[in-house]
Amino acid sequence: MSHLINVPEIFGTDVFNEATMQQRLAPSIYNAWKQCICSGSPLSLEVANEIAEAMKIWAIEKGATHYTHWFQPMTGITAEKHDSFISPTGDGRVIMEFSGSELVRGEPDASSFPSGGLRATFEARGYTAWDPTAFAFVKDDSLYIPTCFFSYTGEALDKKTPLLRSLDEISREAVRILRLFGDNETQRVRVSVGPEQEYFLIPKSLYAQRLDLRLTGRTLFGAPAPKGQELDDHYFGTIRTRVSNFMKDLDEQLWRLGILSKTKHNEGAPCQHELAPIYSEAGNACDANQLVMEIMKKCAAKHDMVCLLHEKPFAGVAGSGKHNNWSLCTDSGRNLFKPGQTPRQNAQFLVFLAAFIKGVDEYQDFLRSTVAYAGNDHRLGVTEAPPAIISIFLGDELTAVVNSIIDGTNYSDPEKSLMRIGVDVLPSIPKDTTDRNRTSPVAFTGNKFEFRMLGSSQSIAGPNIALNTIMAEELGKFADILENAEDFDVALQKLVCDTLTAHQRIIFNGNGYSDAWKKEAVDRGLSNLSNTAEALPTYISQKNIDLVTKRGIFTEAEFRARYEIHMQSYAKLIAIEGRTCVDMAMHQILPSAMHYTRDLTQSILDKKSAGISCKAEQALVERLSAACDSLYEKTQALAARLTAIPCDTNDAAKYMSEVIVPAMETLRGDADLLEQLTDKAYWPYPTYSDILFY
Repeated sequence: MSHLINVPEIFGTDVFNEATMQQRLAPSIYNAWKQCICSGSPLSLEVANEIAEAMKIWAIEKGATHYTHWFQPMTGITAEKHDSFISPTGDGRVIMEFSGSELVRGEPDASSFPSGGLRATFEARGYTAWDPTAFAFVKDDSLYIPTCFFSYTGEALDKKTPLLRSLDEISREAVRILRLFGDNETQRVRVSVGPEQEYFLIPKSLYAQRLDLRLTGRTLFGAPAPKGQELDDHYFGTIRTRVSNFMKDLDEQLWRLGILSKTKHNEGAPCQHELAPIYSEAGNACDANQLVMEIMKKCAAKHDMVCLLHEKPFAGVAGSGKHNNWSLCTDSGRNLFKPGQTPRQNAQFLVFLAAFIKGVDEYQDFLRSTVAYAGNDHRLGVTEAPPAIISIFLGDELTAVVNSIIDGTNYSDPEKSLMRIGVDVLPSIPKDTTDRNRTSPVAFTGNKFEFRMLGSSQSIAGPNIALNTIMAEELGKFADILENAEDFDVALQKLVCDTLTAHQRIIFNGNGYSDAWKKEAVDRGLSNLSNTAEALPTYISQKNIDLVTKRGIFTEAEFRARYEIHMQSYAKLIAIEGRTCVDMAMHQILPSAMHYTRDLTQSILDKKSAGISCKAEQALVERLSAACDSLYEKTQALAARLTAIPCDTNDAAKYMSEVIVPAMETLRGDADLLEQLTDKAYWPYPTYSDILFY
């Protein structure tokens, strides 16, 4: 019998959260921390010392012996260096100490993390700084302190710092808009994010036999199984006991860390599943999602399984994404993407809606580039994943509202006069206003936008930085116009109408997979950046550089460094995949197929000497021999091409996309044919049938 879980009792018990701080800190210390959160004012060392002491005592009570500054470098995963609390007393004993200065600042080396040229090996000094907006927590006998990571000269070397900058910027501009609508109460607008997480679970024993899975996270070879997901029998199906036990264990660990794990179910592909959280503030949601991915892998290992977060671990079945649900809320909890019940509320909603539509249209390449990397290239545009063309799905009812504004007609009756923004009351727009469109990259879903292009393994920081910055820019421009208007209502009407008219091309409610849409998108002037090598160079367009530097999200050096890191990472990942293809072809696939061919040949000789027909064996040997010859030639060609990778970062990425990736695909064709021809007893690794239907 499994143990019972009292969720309210265990939730957040391993987190030094606000409730715990209220219990363990003096009111003056707690209020000083609260003031820091609300206004951004710095903490004094005296206050930091008090918080550190309370945090240490609490952590030791939880069994912690060490502390670590937990940060998010440009690797896309998290990093940590652990120090114990011990301090010698001089008489051979130790005491447990932790100071405010140790809480606030750490000093890990920066030379071995990707920096895009911001740091060199001989410039190793890097610093971590406590992020007081994120709660510390205890995990694996250490106190984890969420921090930012920056260089000796002050450049951001992480994903967290620019995310926090973007949150401040969008709040500032959103509050300006709210003031124009008479809201003098809201002090901060928060970005609310809920990242749904898809993943695969497979047996550890089968994973261990696949070199490609171990080195690259995906299967570089693999013939289709006789059965895939065509029956749709796995989606929302009964969860296997083994998987259910994993999910229960995972939920308990996440709940103890205060992570709002809400929904779990089987996804579309065999062995694929999903976890969805309740929405939370974007900075915390980013931290939480990094923990979710880490704990998924550790928890799977406890259950003798492996969690695969690659976007396309198996060809021919659905890949894994991370739907990023994004909205804006006031500090009182009011959702700014929810149409209200009065004309003024409707008008405010339409301003935020128009700003979002304009921003996505103007900066579609920027948004696309934030989800451009090797793993996602295999996923976008196929099997329920959105295409590479950015568009916004509004649904029938909201699209009709937008069209009525553009056309100058009344929404409820096209024959009536112009719909007056701020005067007319919109009809109630329900949360489920229309059917879902799973081919849409950006979809309005009642009171939020769902950015569906993120890959399952990626940090949500980059895409949310882009969304926040784009929205801040457009809201700022709107505020400039409306604040200086002689007649606010006239200016408001014109602003919304002109914006929707100018940017309606980005709105599309149809089938994003169709060839007709690809042609129509070109006619509309939308970008179709089909792969990483095409998309990433747009990241550092002058328009994007101007945007992020103007808004103070990145310096130009920080921004260009990230581009360099992403391009290098892409080329390195493809090179690893290429070398793994060569290794598996030469040391596993060819020897196995040749062994089988040799035994078949011996069988032919034996049958011929006995006067027995052997047409089947002869035909099979011919096909095996031809496939082996072809595979060998293509393997040697791929190996040679891998030695000719250009040194220049841009040239290397283009070379990988245009030369190495196609070479691997043609190689795979022969390997997968050999898998189908070779006796299973000879095949060197588990097949799709073995793994997906274990």
